[in-house]
Amino acid sequence: MRCPVTLPNESERLSALSEYGFDDESLLPSLDPVVQIAIRMFGMPVAAVNMIGSDHVFFAAATGICEVDMGRDVSFCAHAIAQDGVMVVGDASRDERFHDNPLVTAPNGVRFYAGVPLLSVQGQPLGALCVIDSQPHEDFSPQDRERLVELARMASDRLELRRIEVASSRTRPLFEEYAGTSPTPVVWFDCWGEIAAWNEAAANLFGYDLAEGSGQAFELLLPEPQRAAFRALINGASDATSLDGMAVPGEIAGLRKDGSELSLGLTLFSWSERGKLKFEAVLKDLTAQHQEEEALRQLASVDVLTGLANRGQFYRRTEDILVQSRPAAVLMIDLDGFKDVNDSLGHAVGDGILRQVAQRLDRLATAGATVARIGGDEFAILEPNLLSPEHAMRFAQAVIASIAEPIIIDAHEVRVAASCGVALAPLHAQEALELVGDADLALFKAKSSGRSHAFVFVPALKMEAAARHLYGMELHRAVANGEFLLFYQPQISLRDGSLRGAEALIRWQHPQRGLLSPAAFLPSLEGGPLAAIVGAWILDEACAQAAYWRRNGAPDLRMGVNLFGAQFRMGNLVTQVLEALERHGLPAEALELEITENIVLNHDDTVLSTLQSLRSYGVGIAFDDFGTGYASLSLLKTYPLSRIKIDRTFVIGMLETQQDLSVIRAILDMARSFDLETIAEGIETSAQRDRLRVERCTEGQGYLFAKPMPSLQFEQLYEIGTRKVGSA
Repeated sequence: MRCPVTLPNESERLSALSEYGFDDESLLPSLDPVVQIAIRMFGMPVAAVNMIGSDHVFFAAATGICEVDMGRDVSFCAHAIAQDGVMVVGDASRDERFHDNPLVTAPNGVRFYAGVPLLSVQGQPLGALCVIDSQPHEDFSPQDRERLVELARMASDRLELRRIEVASSRTRPLFEEYAGTSPTPVVWFDCWGEIAAWNEAAANLFGYDLAEGSGQAFELLLPEPQRAAFRALINGASDATSLDGMAVPGEIAGLRKDGSELSLGLTLFSWSERGKLKFEAVLKDLTAQHQEEEALRQLASVDVLTGLANRGQFYRRTEDILVQSRPAAVLMIDLDGFKDVNDSLGHAVGDGILRQVAQRLDRLATAGATVARIGGDEFAILEPNLLSPEHAMRFAQAVIASIAEPIIIDAHEVRVAASCGVALAPLHAQEALELVGDADLALFKAKSSGRSHAFVFVPALKMEAAARHLYGMELHRAVANGEFLLFYQPQISLRDGSLRGAEALIRWQHPQRGLLSPAAFLPSLEGGPLAAIVGAWILDEACAQAAYWRRNGAPDLRMGVNLFGAQFRMGNLVTQVLEALERHGLPAEALELEITENIVLNHDDTVLSTLQSLRSYGVGIAFDDFGTGYASLSLLKTYPLSRIKIDRTFVIGMLETQQDLSVIRAILDMARSFDLETIAEGIETSAQRDRLRVERCTEGQGYLFAKPMPSLQFEQLYEIGTRKVGSA
């Protein structure tokens, strides 16, 4: 644990802090609204204003935390006051300053911290305003930092009032020394209500010159209806020689010199001087404060770009509805391929698209609904009027269709797609966090199914998510222990039934769960740090197997290898492929690399340049799952493809629906026009094979020919290594 540094001006800082009169028992109620706004604004469970003493920390205000006796040595805020601006600790358990701090290692300890110093009028750091969570956050944005700084300014204003209050209870200096230059309006007056002194801030507040205050009746600064009550208050305090027990209003109306009124915050103090009571009024123009608080409330609940509710407000609205036991549906919506739009057309166009999408969603929602921008290109709708999965699905499809309509921005016609996940209360959950989480799981399922899909939550998704998490934790062991293996599925000539190639498909031989299919672990693998490592292993293993088979009976066999997006991000894929080919003595034309639309859309121009380079060496490039996405047609012109793989969904339905058959015909016609080879996936019946042969599809793969199998079984089936390769 790294202890906070002692500031070079520590003695001056402590002297300034002493003017505020804080100790172990001191709390400042006027700071409570600040920490409460912070809680709502950032969605954090804890917010506090901490004053930093020489060896101790004093809570001036806090919410979401029990009373804590805290030394300076463990305080995050003690670190925050030593720097300019906002100090953000995204994950304290991974920060060398705090990872072994007892506040972090304790159960439900601190994982996230953001704090900004609170300065005296002279600029001395007194303490810090902070927000805290037991969960890490890496998404505390520059806008969030600005909002925290604004809240700190509000807290500093209220601390200044505290300093004036404390000073008034001590031996009185001359007014000029005490409040003459203070930015806070201060007025001194006697027991007859006559002003003895006021500062320039007070004079400006009421529209007077500084010299006009002395000798004027204080009650003339109040509207006529309030003067009698204020006079009675002063007379009563004078008779009792104290303000103790008197009902002093916290807000009053003020009267400017020009006759206009204003709302004022009032803090009233008294002291005895030569047997007569004297008074001090500390004032604040609440008009500005109310505007400030309203602006902060807006920042805490509204997305600035779109004007929709933000994430925090959406959760609060969801909680409000579920607390009332009202049925409702939550729709989580994510734009597909939006990053590509931002990268190609610029962020100004991207922002315009987000605003138009927001308007469309707002028009679709009913009067009682809440539409929110959750962040980035993700939106959400809380719709109380959707009571059944069927109705919710129809609404989700209407949302997807609306977003898919062309958007005109700065003379650009742009089309974006969307995926949608749906969850309903009370059917799926009765608490806000669980309901939103269920909708997120449904969204993940929808996105994994391809573009423009909607999915309604089912309980099995939680089991899938748990499995993904578990598998993600076990993947490192699997790589280290060599638990992955390759199966191979034959690719067959539809003209004569001969073996043309094989597709390498990964499997996981799990020590407890047995042989796992890719569907069980690929989502965890693809999104994690091991994808590039496993991808390199697949490439090398498949090349080795292909070289062996070509030397032992299958001289023309082609090996298909699926690529991960992470392999492109590493920047060395071309070198990796060429080295694998050379290492195993495999010619470039014997290798075919398969890519999906997601790889193309989620990466930059390096994908295109990498594929162009590989193609120039003779390596085949196949586009997998063709026909299921929006960018497929443009890919034929842009990318150096050698083969199109027709998605199994069209093959399965082509004998039943004219639409699927028409899609296959269109794909085959396009392939021929671009001089590309074709292969149909998912062939399961002779009728499907025969129809594809009539439509002049070149090759096929599927259960009709063989399921994916280990290399030894593949060799036995096609007599590799013993006799000439047979037909299927």
